[in-house]
Amino acid sequence: MRRGRIFIYLALFLLVVLAGAYLFLRSRSAPEEAAAPAPVLIDIVIAKQNIPQGAEITDEVLGSISLPEGTDFGVMFRYDQRDLQVVGKIAKYPIAQGVVITQPMIGETGDIASIGPEWANLISPGMTAIAIPVSRLSSVAYGAADGAHVNVIACFIFVDIDSGFQSKLPNSTASVFAAGFPFEAPSLSASIGAAGSPQGRIELDPTLQQPVYIVPQEDQRPRTVCQTVIQDVAVLKLGDFPVTDQVVAEDTDENAPPPAPGENTAPPAPVTPDIVTLVVSPQDATSLTYMLYGGAKLTLTLRGAKDTSRVETQAATLQFLLSQYAIPVPAKLPYAVEPRIDALGDPALGNTTEPTP
Repeated sequence: MRRGRIFIYLALFLLVVLAGAYLFLRSRSAPEEAAAPAPVLIDIVIAKQNIPQGAEITDEVLGSISLPEGTDFGVMFRYDQRDLQVVGKIAKYPIAQGVVITQPMIGETGDIASIGPEWANLISPGMTAIAIPVSRLSSVAYGAADGAHVNVIACFIFVDIDSGFQSKLPNSTASVFAAGFPFEAPSLSASIGAAGSPQGRIELDPTLQQPVYIVPQEDQRPRTVCQTVIQDVAVLKLGDFPVTDQVVAEDTDENAPPPAPGENTAPPAPVTPDIVTLVVSPQDATSLTYMLYGGAKLTLTLRGAKDTSRVETQAATLQFLLSQYAIPVPAKLPYAVEPRIDALGDPALGNTTEPTP
């Protein structure tokens, strides 16, 4: 019994010693932690409002934010030194409100010329931008807006030409008289009359079994072909880019009196875009330029936002449409509808074709 009591007393003693040591160490560490110095804050320059690219930075557009010293990474500006380092500089890029201004964002007046407009930053390396004309129909009802991806379809018309004359067939005929070497003057001579009818051909009439010389009734009809020439290209801008540093003079009378208070003024008519800028490869830009000046008609088709596929398409011609979609050529019948129809209209728009008398 006595030994048991001794062990209990020793255990209690050890607990008291450990508790005292813990309280002693805690009382010493608390003042040390309280005495640790607080981090030093410095004011860093930020944009208090949006700063457009190429604009001169003034003190009115600058603000400040407090950051611990040493976190400025050597590229930020202190607010107390803004007059010497930031004010009067030019914004190389558009700076949004609240963004910390760093050294690569600003420069001297001549630096902005080597960078170009802000939309030039949207063109990937190795690509180029080219503008093509569009209409409401060829721009997917203006759905091919900024950032969309589109395919480009080109349609051409072809005619047969004389390779020597480089003129459209058929050639015109002319009469030649007194061709040969006359006795009076031993030199080749000929007299050519005025141009006559188009050049025709000889055909054998199946009924009379006699040759007949026939000439065309009308000019040669062009043949149309359409093909997808470029796939998955980005639209940089639908419509005109904003024009900066230029004043567009309006055709208004400066001496005209201002409108009276409360007078209703017509709102400006919305501008209908007639041009679109695409981001393509240099080779595609060269091809598009040839198509534009070669008379081709270009049409855009809108792609899905996540569609990056490439589809091999076949050129559409009259023969392809007839075979691909099983369109029969109407047979020649001994009867027809009345009145006579020579062209198709759009009844929904009231654009009906008048019958030919």
